[in-house]
Amino acid sequence: MNPFSSGTRLRDMIRAIRACKTAAEERGVVRKECAAIRASINENDHDYRHRNLAKLMFIHMLGYPTHFGQMECLKLIASPEFPEKRIGYLGLMLLLDERQEVLMLVTNSLKQDLNHANQYIVGLALCALGNICSAEMARDLAPEVERLLQFRDPNTRKKAALCAIRIIKKVPDLAENFINPAAALLKEKHHGVLITAVQLCTDLCKVSADALEYFRKKCTESLVKTLKDIVNSPYAPEYDIAGIADPFLHIRLLKFLRVLGKGDADASDLMNDILAQVATKTESNKNAGNAILYECVETIMSIEDNGGLRVLAINILGRFLSNRDNNIRYVALNMLMNAITVDAQAVQRHRATILECVKDSDASIRKRALELVYLLVNESNVKPLTKELIEYLEVSDQDFKGDLTAKICSIIAKFSPQKIWYIDQMLKVLSEAGNFVKDEVWHALIVVISNASDLHGYTVRALYRALQASAEQETLVRVAVWCIGEFGDMLVNNAGMLDIEDPITVTGSDAVDAIELAIKSQTSDLTTKAMSLIALLKLSSRFPSCSERIRDIIIQHKGSLVLESQQRSIEFNSIIEKHQNIRSALVERMPVLDEATFIGRRAGSTPTTVSTSNGASLNLPNGVAKPPAAPLVDLLDLSSDDAPTPSSSGGDFLQDLLGVDLSQSGTNQAPRAGTDVLLDLLSIETPPAQSSSSTPDILSTSQVNKSPVSSLEGLSLSSSLSTRATTPVGAAPIMDLLDGFVPNSPIPENNGPVYPSVIAFESSSLRMSFDFSKPPGNPQTTSIQATFTNLSPNVYTDFIFQAAVPKFLQLHLDPASSNTLPASGNGSITQNLRVTNSQHGKKSLVMRIRIAYKINNEDILEEGQINNFPGGL
Repeated sequence: MNPFSSGTRLRDMIRAIRACKTAAEERGVVRKECAAIRASINENDHDYRHRNLAKLMFIHMLGYPTHFGQMECLKLIASPEFPEKRIGYLGLMLLLDERQEVLMLVTNSLKQDLNHANQYIVGLALCALGNICSAEMARDLAPEVERLLQFRDPNTRKKAALCAIRIIKKVPDLAENFINPAAALLKEKHHGVLITAVQLCTDLCKVSADALEYFRKKCTESLVKTLKDIVNSPYAPEYDIAGIADPFLHIRLLKFLRVLGKGDADASDLMNDILAQVATKTESNKNAGNAILYECVETIMSIEDNGGLRVLAINILGRFLSNRDNNIRYVALNMLMNAITVDAQAVQRHRATILECVKDSDASIRKRALELVYLLVNESNVKPLTKELIEYLEVSDQDFKGDLTAKICSIIAKFSPQKIWYIDQMLKVLSEAGNFVKDEVWHALIVVISNASDLHGYTVRALYRALQASAEQETLVRVAVWCIGEFGDMLVNNAGMLDIEDPITVTGSDAVDAIELAIKSQTSDLTTKAMSLIALLKLSSRFPSCSERIRDIIIQHKGSLVLESQQRSIEFNSIIEKHQNIRSALVERMPVLDEATFIGRRAGSTPTTVSTSNGASLNLPNGVAKPPAAPLVDLLDLSSDDAPTPSSSGGDFLQDLLGVDLSQSGTNQAPRAGTDVLLDLLSIETPPAQSSSSTPDILSTSQVNKSPVSSLEGLSLSSSLSTRATTPVGAAPIMDLLDGFVPNSPIPENNGPVYPSVIAFESSSLRMSFDFSKPPGNPQTTSIQATFTNLSPNVYTDFIFQAAVPKFLQLHLDPASSNTLPASGNGSITQNLRVTNSQHGKKSLVMRIRIAYKINNEDILEEGQINNFPGGL
């Protein structure tokens, strides 16, 4: 016989394929076999049709195309013989799927076989339908499947239930047809039928609210009784697994009870007793028992409140954490993360076990346990938990240090009880894993240090000690360099000594040595070196005796290939050489930084806020766009979320940048020339007039030293700002530049048209009016003062005004004067807006508004559109 004829047995073909030594040889064997099968199909060979299809299925499983055999499946299905039907249906399920159009041809054969007298043929049809049923087939054959749910043979009923699951998933509208037959199946004694019936009912509840309500009222008691019978049933060898009677049915019933009990107190009460019985009687030394316990815990946590049961469930999860199986510990940690929102106190009892999981050898368990510990932290346990985590940080794997460090820093920032504790813990973290600390974390630490005036001496001494021991930690070096530059005199003089610390002997030369080591370290990057140069400049003023040595260190970078270092070196050397009389004023201590900006969003969990002048803040909800950054912001690369939100004018931005109030200089006195104006902006006493060559150095270095952003972001402002200061003292360009930065310069009277006020929005409870003005020489920009008046007898709290404009407009909103609006017009809230119209003269202003507030803690939202702006805006 030809080895590749249609009469070749399946096992011979498999043997020939497995004997191939190369892929090419295998392809050749398959190609010859497929050619023989095609020839047999063309000859309409009835004797070997089932054998050919069996070989095609094996070839299909190897990944070769077998579409030419699809019609053979249909022919075999139409055959009256059971063996041929079995091969035909098997081929149908393997070679076809529900997307094949040829599947439509088999619907009639399936319908005939579902009504066949032979229960085995009915089973074949149900099995095929349950695997490849399409929506059209489901609609056509649903009545037959519904009828078979009451068939006399339990195996047929089981397959019909599985087929019904497929049908209702494909066509949820058919669910109502299966509710009553499915409920009848729940009374079955045969476990196979009962498992499929429970699963069918569960899926019906997911797709039909009517089914869920029906099963809650009619079937909850019977399901509880069924579960109780199984739990208390004697040994049955056909269902027993590890001494537990049918754990699969246990789990199916628990999942179904979870669906029925969720959101329904009556159904939950009915199942409380049996859930407690399952939780206490199930053995946990076998995997099957653990699976039942896990599902029982999940059901207890999902149904309506029962405090005692939930404590029992959480204790079971605590036992899971001590299991040697990693999978069981992982799922327990996952479940505890959900349970902590329900009963945090019960989870707290297992805190020690959870902390041990943080030290587990399995990376997945470590990360999940760390997330759970983070959720467990509160004000009462933050100190012991942080101590444990920092101790583990010392011995943890390098791969895990990053995640662990981030969580520890977030915990410290969020739950710190005192600033001294915050500083101490952050120094420990920086000393152990400073290279893993993110920039925003050490920025926030510097802000906290700058605000803790009574801890400056303590902090700089602690950092100096830490720097001697852990100079390889880059972030620690940056913070230490910043503090030594700011508070170097307190370090040398042992100023601000606390009772808990020991005195330390440090000279000015020692402080310079520490900075010099940082700047010459091979691991130091540009940011660290830039901060070190700034610190050296400041120390040259703090310790005049070391000034010459500091100058020598700075001048070494004069020929640096890095422009930033080279420019700083030249500018700072010029200050030390030529400007002794103003150096102390230029390098005085940083003003206290705005702690709310950096610490107000601890751990990145609270919404973005805009600080207001009175210390309050306004939430910016999701979907409210921030105002576009001004060109100066882009130039300075300060458009991060932590930077103060800039306005579209240079004056407001400079005011935010320098942290000073420029309004007085703009309204009460004329600006002085050149250097005096800049020194006045920087709040520095006016020195004697300098030569024209001093102006560039003063401008670049003073802004570098006075800017809080520059100190925190690596002091990168001088290279971008110094190029603007090349005009001699008293020259007009500098005067114009500084005048342009004054935000509140008065607008001369009769300078432009006067626009009438308009009532922009009015409802039965609120009125909003707009007053308009335009800055001189800028017709595209309109300044609007919005005034809000409460017309109702109720006080409005948490008042927020939001606005949106088309793309051709740019809108900037200043913070409102208050967030509480008095009742009955006894006061008002004002808020300034600034609109820039890029299509001025072509398109008029238009604005959509949204006003949110609370009345007796009830949220109110009002919306509208404003089109009645005066002409010419």
